[in-house]
Amino acid sequence: MKKVALITNFNISEKLSAAMRVADRILPRVETVLVPLAYKERIMRSKNHRQGFRYLAPEALYAEAELAIVLGGDGAMLDAARQAASADLPILGINMGRVGYMTELELNELALLDKVFEGACRLDERAMLRAEVRSESGQSRFCAYALNEAAITGGSAARIVDLQLSDGDELIYTYRADGLVIATPTGSTAYSLSAGGPIVDPKLSCFCVTPICPHSLSARPLVFPDTAELRVRNICVREKALHLTVDGRASFDLYYGDTVVVTRSDRKIHLLRVKEESFYSKIRTKKFV
Repeated sequence: MKKVALITNFNISEKLSAAMRVADRILPRVETVLVPLAYKERIMRSKNHRQGFRYLAPEALYAEAELAIVLGGDGAMLDAARQAASADLPILGINMGRVGYMTELELNELALLDKVFEGACRLDERAMLRAEVRSESGQSRFCAYALNEAAITGGSAARIVDLQLSDGDELIYTYRADGLVIATPTGSTAYSLSAGGPIVDPKLSCFCVTPICPHSLSARPLVFPDTAELRVRNICVREKALHLTVDGRASFDLYYGDTVVVTRSDRKIHLLRVKEESFYSKIRTKKFV
């Protein structure tokens, strides 16, 4: 392995310091550490530049790297994952957030980075979903990919909205709720969990559909195979527009009659693992239960 990308918010002193610790650990093992070009001035000004650093725009960085090491929480991992997916680039997370469920190491475990270069590691493959917005006439208006979830809500106002869920042409349920979350198994421990959805082993191939605060005693979370074509139609006449939010980042307005079509994506995320830690032991450690 010759080129490793180092991803974090270098403008935060704590993360800058941690990134330099990582860089010093791996530089004897690699030829080049790739750093986002936007942080070059900050690194130079703080006198933290290292021989072997190379500064690149994000597109070039993800295209050239053989591994991305991400320092941050799950939000940072999601941001990196979306960019790494198109380049089929594995990522390894070092936790500097509150939970760090997707990360692999804590800051006091940097010695375990040596395992990466000794071949004592494995890839944990995670599925992604594809969310496409179609107009009432069937025209595609928006498309995005998510590692965690696609959420359809009323936006900033806490108002009940009306949504129609189908699998292909088969009507499943009509919801009156604050919204609907469609999550991957990875995303089952994120927004979906907070909304009352099930925790799903990431080895399973499925989607979790969880209503947010449903105004019904019969509306419960549902689990579908990821071969399903889930369609969520905006049938709410009281609101000018609803909102589709993908992984808490990309957002798009949904007008009356618009449909969000969620399917399994061809893109996948590869998380690099160096510890012998199971999915369930991580849940216990991170205090999900």
